[in-house]
Amino acid sequence: MGKARARLLGAVAAVLLLGGSEAISQAITDTFRARDPGVRGGPPGAGEAIAGLSGSEQTFFEIGLEDFIEAEGVGDGLGPRFNGDSCGVCHSQPATGGTAPAVNPQVAIATAFGARNRVPSFIKLDGPVREARFVFNSDGSRDGGVHGLFVISGRVDPTGNASGCSIQQDDFEGQLARGNVIFRIPTPTFGAGLIEHIPSRTILANQSANSGTKQALGIGGRPNRNGNDGTISRFGWKAQNQSLLLFSGEAYNVEMGITNEMFQIERDETPGCQFAALPNDVTATDGATGADTVSAIEKFAFFMRFLAPPRPSPDTPGGTASIARGKQLFSDIGCALCHTPTLRTGDTTVAALSNQPANLYSDLLLHRMGPGLADNVRQGGAAGDEFRTAPLWGLGQRIFFLHDGRTKDLQDAIRAHKSNGDSRFGSSEANAVVGKFLNLQEFDKQHVLNFLRSL
Repeated sequence: MGKARARLLGAVAAVLLLGGSEAISQAITDTFRARDPGVRGGPPGAGEAIAGLSGSEQTFFEIGLEDFIEAEGVGDGLGPRFNGDSCGVCHSQPATGGTAPAVNPQVAIATAFGARNRVPSFIKLDGPVREARFVFNSDGSRDGGVHGLFVISGRVDPTGNASGCSIQQDDFEGQLARGNVIFRIPTPTFGAGLIEHIPSRTILANQSANSGTKQALGIGGRPNRNGNDGTISRFGWKAQNQSLLLFSGEAYNVEMGITNEMFQIERDETPGCQFAALPNDVTATDGATGADTVSAIEKFAFFMRFLAPPRPSPDTPGGTASIARGKQLFSDIGCALCHTPTLRTGDTTVAALSNQPANLYSDLLLHRMGPGLADNVRQGGAAGDEFRTAPLWGLGQRIFFLHDGRTKDLQDAIRAHKSNGDSRFGSSEANAVVGKFLNLQEFDKQHVLNFLRSL
């Protein structure tokens, strides 16, 4: 029995001896403290194809899934610097396509097949999958890019032999000591096709809605726009990627070190560490079928595009009444002003994605989150303290929260959204709304937490 529950039962027993239902009610109210119900158990409710796909679309979903979970080796072009050896190892909670799992696969990957890597101190077996970015270069200019945690030096796997490669890992511990490292964890990709097909005009109309209420609460928000065509980007922690194909191509190169038709040049061109022709993965122009022809990044994009959104629970945790009450409070205190419950897709060539509700709980806009969450990394038009409103669908089965995975506790994550400005960054746009949450009665806080864990 937990200590909090024991104290509560003790208080109830004490007032029973004194008599009186009013005293009992007050004692329970005074003693109860809201808590994160934790990762929701039961079936994942995610990882399946979206309903309504055609036969050929289902085929592309399945071949995309196969490639998404396939482990890459030296002969496939892995590295020379990398964070993982497949998409699926990072995006696996609670099902393929999700986010960081309970057991971090990076610990085993570091030395797999004889690779000569040390596991950085910020990578823990029970911690989140992470990528590391350096904020500044040694000359003081801005960096902000991903630095692969591991190298292929010494690795001899079934696809190739990198025993002659001698490159070394970056000095992560030295960079940590200088406060120059920030972290990111994998974003879930469930329902990504619906997000991809929300028209820009819908995002902008939602931005303009309830403007008076937003202004009174200090809420702004703006889109991160593509620098060339001006369209609204929507994928990644800072909404830096406009499409799933771009998201896939960049991740293949940055996370696994595999060059492709979108990113053709190696990030580390050390001659003795190249074991596959460039780019490492391309369109198979002589493929026997359409499915055989498409490149890996297109397969990844098809898989994510056709991946169904997560299914919420109607009654877990806390029961239907608590979840309904929490949903209402979520709106009443202003959370839904940024975490917009539903946006609709437009006309698309995929019937299953066309004119559909996307219950993502996000406005897909950038918001200033204050120095408490700022990472001082700029991406696209996003400043160092700006992040995309994280979609909340599927939150009930996530283990790690915030862009860097710093907490497993949902209440800690909510509190982290509140911070006052300093000399570098202004105050968080969420301050007033988080203040409203913190001022709720404990039972009402619990209803909100139950609602969030039902998603």
